[in-house]
Amino acid sequence: MTANNQTKTILVTGCSSGIGAYCARALKAEGWHVIASARTEDHIAELNSDGIKAYRLDYADSESIADFFEHAMAATGGRCDALFNNGGYGQVGAVEDLPVDALRAQFEANFFGYHDLTRKVIPVMRAQGHGRIVQCSSILGLVPMRFRGAYNASKHALEGLSVTMALELEGSGIHVSLIEPGAIVSRFRANALRHFHRTIDIESSVHRKDYQDQLRRLKKQEESNSGKLGPEAVYRVLHHALTANRPRYHYAVTREAKLGVIARRLLPARLFYPWLARQT
Repeated sequence: MTANNQTKTILVTGCSSGIGAYCARALKAEGWHVIASARTEDHIAELNSDGIKAYRLDYADSESIADFFEHAMAATGGRCDALFNNGGYGQVGAVEDLPVDALRAQFEANFFGYHDLTRKVIPVMRAQGHGRIVQCSSILGLVPMRFRGAYNASKHALEGLSVTMALELEGSGIHVSLIEPGAIVSRFRANALRHFHRTIDIESSVHRKDYQDQLRRLKKQEESNSGKLGPEAVYRVLHHALTANRPRYHYAVTREAKLGVIARRLLPARLFYPWLARQT
């Protein structure tokens, strides 16, 4: 895979596990020069052992974002054909139970960090005259879900900012796409539960019974992973976003995500929101 007789380069973030880890390795297998990020030395070592240059990046730490970008540009000779912003986490909890600091932390990891890295990449792509920016959003960035207010909000913000950026980059040769997965087999839910227990006072909440019921359902779902697609489903649409002559603005992934998009489009608000309220 070449562009101007050079191997195409891509920065892929959030590669400790799940979607990022799978996509980084799949892209390398297809001939891309992949620069990956992870948060721990163990995961960085695993990526390096597979022949993928990896560096530390924490979206909540602006210095680590700057360091990652500098390392990446040094490794690619200042070239960046594509950026796949992936990673972050999901803060669970009813809106009225969310500490403000938890909401701020959610936006640092899922929104401000993405924006910080993207702003560093765009001048490189402008100088080249081309580039692909792919944001890993979520169906919850389009269709909200109860008890996911912080995550919903961060992904709604990402959707709005990214679509605006796509409009502003029209004609520059830089394309922006959003991937909106539903539930994918990964450690995402396990990480979300860890943040939930750390930040939400379950016993004092008026939503305690709802929380307990959801925790039981989530435990069963995690044990079975029944009906979930794997990260390869995300890779299929990522590949299209990176290589198609006319990449899409939006890529919904999973049956549930696609149904949510259709319901949002077709149902009036007086039916749509009560329907959402029953989905847990």
